[in-house]
Order: sequence, then structure tokens, then C-alpha cells
Amino acid sequence: MTAHVPALLVVLPLLAAVLVPLLALRSVPLAQLIAMLSVGGVILGAGLALRRVLIHGTWHYALGGWAPPWGIEYVIDPLAAGMALLISSMALPALLYAGPVVAAWSAGQVGAFYSLFLLLVTGLLGMVVTGDVFNLYVFLEISSLAAYALLATGGIRAVVATFRYLLIGTIAATFYLLGVGYLYAITGTLNMADLTAQLATLHTSSAFVVAVAFLAIGLAIKAALFPLHAWLPDVYTYAPAPVSGFIAAVMAKVSVYALLRLLVFVLRAEGAAGQALLLLHWAAVVAVLAGALLALAQQDLRRMLAYSSVGQMATIVLGITLGTPAALLGALLHMLNHAVMKGCLFLALGGVQWRTGQVQLADFVGMGQRMPLTMAAFGVAAASMIGLPPTAGFFSKWYLLTGALEAQDWLAVLVLVGSSVLSLIYFFRVLEVAYFRQPGVQALQRELPWRMLTPMVVLATLVVLLGVWNQVIVTQVLQYALPHGVAWPRT
Repeated sequence: MTAHVPALLVVLPLLAAVLVPLLALRSVPLAQLIAMLSVGGVILGAGLALRRVLIHGTWHYALGGWAPPWGIEYVIDPLAAGMALLISSMALPALLYAGPVVAAWSAGQVGAFYSLFLLLVTGLLGMVVTGDVFNLYVFLEISSLAAYALLATGGIRAVVATFRYLLIGTIAATFYLLGVGYLYAITGTLNMADLTAQLATLHTSSAFVVAVAFLAIGLAIKAALFPLHAWLPDVYTYAPAPVSGFIAAVMAKVSVYALLRLLVFVLRAEGAAGQALLLLHWAAVVAVLAGALLALAQQDLRRMLAYSSVGQMATIVLGITLGTPAALLGALLHMLNHAVMKGCLFLALGGVQWRTGQVQLADFVGMGQRMPLTMAAFGVAAASMIGLPPTAGFFSKWYLLTGALEAQDWLAVLVLVGSSVLSLIYFFRVLEVAYFRQPGVQALQRELPWRMLTPMVVLATLVVLLGVWNQVIVTQVLQYALPHGVAWPRT
């Protein structure tokens, strides 16, 4: 059975997605349990895969016994295994949290919700394990379609925001598919390893430049890289809390992973791929500050977190495009840390909205007294977003700053420091209102039910533990996930 773990990572949530709506018609708790067990199985499988590739190297799995490049191949290296573990580990708390949120829904609606959620997980997992550029497109569309349906469950405003996201997402997917088409036209292959083997002949082709441009634009839109981020703020603002918590934690990061995989691991940052990284670098420099400034301007805290995500995704891209070992380690570590931090923040804020209906900054007066555990989790994650030691965010930002200094990119250093200062300002004002301003009337404690509190407390605890364990994570896992033998000068 362990020989088929790469396939099971995708098949297990896919099968559960088919079963859950049928089970929900008989027993909603059973459907919820099966959904969580399937994700738990993926966590176990991803953990086993990570352990194996760290010991034995990259795991190649040919689907149906068809050898690549003719057949579809799953390729799991430390980076892919780590991403699969991150996706599934963030899905489980979101599923647990969703129980009270969907409690008032009909059995059919609950079944559809969990089925779509599992399809989203399936698509994201497929994107990180596939070794085929067209298969990546298929999984990209599966995850996108599931996300559109999930996001639209948040009410009429969510429907409007999702329709806009659908239009922009379709444009992004079209760009990516056109890029794949150009690559296939000039190489005759869709297998990533085969593409790498043909690099020497690709650089002389103008079609290769067009292909790389289309691939980069499509994935940059999906990653919400400024100024291609227009779909993100409304989507994150109006989506149901468990959906926004999961999507904000991992979905855009999988697109950044795909950019890293294609431009660096597959195309080796050479020729047009290197130029694309240079353009992405300058876009990221602008986006880091733009996201922080836009977050600072918001009074709706959901939008504040959404624009913060724009800046943080750009921070990850900046680390990748700097290209130094420390910057790359910082980018990968920030992928992990930001997923946990932002997931915790969205779940906490969603819990406040679910309990009180309040998400404006002015409404948070005394919220620290009214919902102490929820706001404590929010505060820990906010401290990590700012980059305060010993939280996880401090260490990933430290690596990013070290990488920028190694590259002697003083503008990147300034931008990274500036974004942390702006994060301090916009998060501190929330905590100041919640803890240091007294409400006009005596505040009553109205904490969340345990199924909503537990995921937040676990994630807040992880924010601290990831900081404590950062050296182990870097030396035992992340350093083996770096691309080797690749350099991409930015000048």
C-alpha cells in the first residue's frame, strides 16, 4: 500500500468527496467524520512521503504503469511532500471549525459543502505532486471550480465577488493553458523532466519566450501578485470563515509553488525564465509595500487581512526571486509560517463575526474581554505577522532579510523592514482597541464553541512552536527542498 502513497494523496480526498454528500443525507455527523478522516489519511500519507524522500530522494510514480514522458507521472521531492503536508494539515482545522458554521444548513447543503471542500483539497494536492504541466492545469481547474462554489456560499456579496473571481480566474487559466500549448508545440512533451532535458534547444525559440510569459502571467494572477490581485480582497472578505481561513492559508501559495517549480526547478531560471524572475522581482518589491499600505487603510478587518495577504504573498515571491540560499530558505519558511498565521487570523476574525456580527475596527472595543481566547489566538498570530520573537514570523523574516543582505539588494531590505513596520501599525491598532479601550457598557463573555476554538488554539500554539523549532525545520527539511545547481542573476 505504501508504494501507492503518491496516488492515494489525490485519490483519498477525491473518493471522500464522492461519498460525503451521500452519507450526509443519512447522517451529517458521519459525513463530517469521513471528511476529516480522509484528510487525516492524507496528512499521514504526506508525512510518510516526506520521510521517504528525505531518506531515499525523489519519488517517481507512473500512473497506470505508463512510463513518462508518454504517461502521467507524479513526482514527490521534499518540496512537494512538504507542500502536501501543509495543505492537508491546514484543511483539517478548517473542517473541524466548519461544523457549527454549517449546523443550520440542510443535510444536502452540508454534504455539498464538504464535498466541494474535499475537491478543493484534491486539486491543490494534485498541483503539488504532478510532474506534468498539463496535468497541473487540470488540477488547477479542479481546485478553482471547487473554490468558486465554496466562496459563493457566503451570501449575495460573496456571489458577486466570486463571479468576478471566476472571470479573472478563467483569464489566468487561459494564459497558463496557452503557455502549456506553446511548450508542447516546440517540444512535443508535457513531462516536466523531459522539458528540462530539452532546455538547450528551447532558448533559441521565440515561442519559448511567449510560453514562459503566459505561464508566469497566469500563475501570478492566481497568486494574487500586485497589480494582478484585484480578485482577492472581496473574495477573502465575504467568504465563509472556514473557507476563507483555508484558502487564505494555502491556495495562493500553491500558485507560488507552481511558479517556483516551473521557472526554477523545470526551466532552471535560464533565458526567458530568468527574465520572468527578474520582472517578478520588481513586481514583488512594489507589491510588498502596496499590500501593507492598502491593509493599513482598511477599517473592515476582513479586508485588512486580505490586503495583508497580498503583501505577504509578494514577500514570498521576493524571497524566491532574490535567489540567494538564505532568501530561498526564508521564502519556503514563510510559506509554512504564513499559512499557519493567516489561517489562525481568518478563523479568529470569522469567529468574532459569527458570534457578534462585527468586523469593523470600531466594533472591536473591549473584544479582548468579550472573547478572550479568540482574541488571544488573534494576538499571537498578529505578533508573528509583525515578526516578533520567538514567533514563527520572526525567523522567516530574518532569513529573508539575511538573503536580501547577501544579494546586496538594499531596496529589498528597506521594503522588508518597511512592511514589518506597517504590519506593526495595522495589527497593533486592532489589539489596542480590543484590549485597552473600555466598552460603554459591561462586556459579557460570549466565547465560541469548542469546535471553533480548538483549531484556533492549535494554530496559535503552532505559531510559537514553529518559531521554537525553526532551526530543525530548516536544517532537517527545507534545505533539502532548495533547487540545486541553479542560479538566476537579477542583473
